[in-house]
Amino acid sequence: MVRGLYTAYTGLVNQQKRLDVVSNNLANSATTGYKKEGCTTQSFDEVMATKVKDSSEAYVNRNIGNLTLGAKIGETYTNYDQGSFKNTGNTLDLALSGEGFFAISFTSKDGVTSTKYTRDGSFTMTKEGNLVTKDGDFVLNDGGSEIIIPTNASEITVNELGDIYADGEYVDTLSLVDFEDKNYLTKYGENMYDTVEGYQISDDKPTVVQGYLEMSNVNVVSEMVDMITISRTFEANQKLVNAIDDSLAKTVQLGSVK
Repeated sequence: MVRGLYTAYTGLVNQQKRLDVVSNNLANSATTGYKKEGCTTQSFDEVMATKVKDSSEAYVNRNIGNLTLGAKIGETYTNYDQGSFKNTGNTLDLALSGEGFFAISFTSKDGVTSTKYTRDGSFTMTKEGNLVTKDGDFVLNDGGSEIIIPTNASEITVNELGDIYADGEYVDTLSLVDFEDKNYLTKYGENMYDTVEGYQISDDKPTVVQGYLEMSNVNVVSEMVDMITISRTFEANQKLVNAIDDSLAKTVQLGSVK
């Protein structure tokens, strides 16, 4: 194995992963309630370098120290910082101020129903009065059931606690959920989150702002700068691979000369 070639290769793979993360952030820069992702870089696992069958060491194997072989992605994480609010004037558009999520009853393509969580409060109402997401999934109340609003209501209001009123009469309360440690959350897809074993519900809850939507917390300019940096670093590693490849080719040519 040529150490320099392998090190440059790990650099290429690392930058490709970073580019995937940045590209996904940019693609979701206009997605309601989207939380940007980031990734860390760390040294590749160290290995022990050993002299083997060296006549100067009396053919006794001897450890000569640790050797690192490039870089790798340490972890991919989610930035849960608050996004900016957009005034829509739509009665059923709801934004969350503070940390937390709406609880959604999600049904998969296989017909399996489970509870997911989202920051996307662009809700609507079915002809039966069910409060649903734009994809048709039921929004849950604080008891874990579907929310049904009278279809003949002329005015629907939602207060900061998530209490829903129709023409001044109390109807239901939104399920607002936060978690003690968000490392126990994973992105499910479709702008929703799922929990993993070991999660704990927090006593803290966000407040609801009616008539607004929370925008993505992605800073497009910052992501574009990161993309340029990644591109240049990728090119540098690529040039290193080409340089080592040229050196190996010359070595092979010299070795073939008789």
